[in-house]
Amino acid sequence: MAYSNFTLEDARKTFHLETVEAAGIFADVEPVAPSTLLTAVLERNVPLAFAIGTEKAKSELIVASVLVELREQFDRRISFFSGIDFNVNAEEGLTGVCDFLVSLSPKQFYLEAPALILVEAKRDDLTAGLGQCVAEMVAAQRFNTEADNDIACIYGTITSGIDWLFLKLEGQQLYIDMAAYQIAQCDKVLGILSSMVEQKA
Repeated sequence: MAYSNFTLEDARKTFHLETVEAAGIFADVEPVAPSTLLTAVLERNVPLAFAIGTEKAKSELIVASVLVELREQFDRRISFFSGIDFNVNAEEGLTGVCDFLVSLSPKQFYLEAPALILVEAKRDDLTAGLGQCVAEMVAAQRFNTEADNDIACIYGTITSGIDWLFLKLEGQQLYIDMAAYQIAQCDKVLGILSSMVEQKA
């Protein structure tokens, strides 16, 4: 089994998670204004990614741009990775490739704990990625523990590039925000991601 094989129910049962589903879990987070560069990039890239319509195009043209902006907002004190193998525990199915991963370490040539945000890119149906994203979040939790670098919360994002759905894992408690945010609200998306880095959400 690998991350991509998990459904939400599989992940919940396998890892003994209690789920809290509510709209607006991240609603009170303050927006963060995007740079003029990101604003210009998204104005150019979003229509193109939408027209191409593939998961790969949306990942490359939208998601990566937002995460690069997040790294710049924190003066490169965090790192982000794209398409990396994240093999934590094969026996539990915690293996596979993560679309994007953000670490609180500034090291960029290799992944160093603590892993913080797992980002799963999906073409359209965000809920179809819930199981995979949750399994990756559990893996990040285990990865951090094994490195003696625990943090209070692990966060997850499932995104089509256009729509963004956010999750939080605190111990065995999994929070799923039933409200999705759109890239048109880029300041809100950046605000939520920033609050995750600051562990305020």
